[in-house]
Amino acid sequence: MTDIRSGTAGPPRVVDEAEAEALIHGICFKTGPPRFLGVELEWLVHDVQDPSRPVSPRRLAAAADRLRALPLRSLITIEPGGQLEFSSRPAESLTACVEEVSADLAAARPALRSLGLSLAGYGKDPWHPARRVLTTPRYRAMEDFYDHWGGAGRTMMTKTASVQVCVDAGHEEPGPLGFGRRWRLAHLLGAVLVAAFANSPLDGGRPTGWRSTRQACYERMDPSRTLAPAEDTDPRAAWAAYALDARIMCLRSAGWQWEPPWGLDLRGWARTGRPRPATEDDVAYHLTTLFPPVRPRGHLELRMIDAQPGEDGWVVPLAVTAALFDDPVAAETSYRAVKALADTAGQEPAPRNALWRTASRAGLADPELHAAAVVCFTAAREALPRLGATPRVLAAVDAFTGRYVDRGRCPADDLLDGLAGEPVRESKESTA
Repeated sequence: MTDIRSGTAGPPRVVDEAEAEALIHGICFKTGPPRFLGVELEWLVHDVQDPSRPVSPRRLAAAADRLRALPLRSLITIEPGGQLEFSSRPAESLTACVEEVSADLAAARPALRSLGLSLAGYGKDPWHPARRVLTTPRYRAMEDFYDHWGGAGRTMMTKTASVQVCVDAGHEEPGPLGFGRRWRLAHLLGAVLVAAFANSPLDGGRPTGWRSTRQACYERMDPSRTLAPAEDTDPRAAWAAYALDARIMCLRSAGWQWEPPWGLDLRGWARTGRPRPATEDDVAYHLTTLFPPVRPRGHLELRMIDAQPGEDGWVVPLAVTAALFDDPVAAETSYRAVKALADTAGQEPAPRNALWRTASRAGLADPELHAAAVVCFTAAREALPRLGATPRVLAAVDAFTGRYVDRGRCPADDLLDGLAGEPVRESKESTA
């Protein structure tokens, strides 16, 4: 969630509806041979001595300042609840991406430990209540906007963390590496990734009834910006229509109070020019407030994977996803496996359809998702040596597959097992 503003000189150019549509249509899918890979790692920040003790905003700000003073190559941002995000540079190989981000994390962790803090890999904070620590106009307005749909928006903003994998859009032409196929693959494979890497089953230390409570939050938020676009049209046209029809979250101004124009979508704003004319900058900013499971930003940003446990847990979803998208054989194998899930998904968009809900609730305990995951992880493992994966990456994928995928489990099951012997009392999040 980054505040992107135009760096051009002079007043921003006003756009009408057709110009706004053309702008979105032109930037959403940048096609060509897949070359680059990236990852965005969100981490919760916990107290080293007592992870269940809330960390004060002052300590969170100090942590961000400490990291920004280091010679890191990843971009460091602080999220509304104090989560820290490491955004990699585009890398030309899986090995380069893993090595660069690993080096940044190796430098960051001791710096945080000197402040008595650590990076925690949970998809959703298991203990702490929702609490916004950033007071910027963007996040004030976002909180006000999401409160109209209940508490899920606040939870997403302040209590969740993810591994977001970024892959190139793909070729213009059809085929396993074509952008249309990759777009479709992302939305079906996404449910398998949710299930395999689910890691957010607790709220207030109690089970919620979901393996990925983080993902369940997204289906309870503003549907105009968190559901997937229509799949029965050209991806560019579908995304442009989706962005135009999404509600405007806020009107930016020079002050600290950015008001949400209730009931206004981008199409209506650009068409009417009220309450003020829409500009190119407004369109670009609006796109940063859309959070579907897969977001086209020239490349594809896969947003459905929970943050993972362990210092290197993030390497596995990055490696598996890269292999299934960028190796032609693995891409074709995984597409055939997940295409069979389309009937279960039905016509509802992700993440509100039956397939994604099952993935969020059951993880790999669901037989259909488990079978698809076994095929996909096998295809990925076979492809990784072809992509030049290092022994470290291969060992991490093997360990994860043996511990979870082969056994129909996910990291959330470890957290639930840790509650064994305690009375099971579902938290209020169980109604997600």
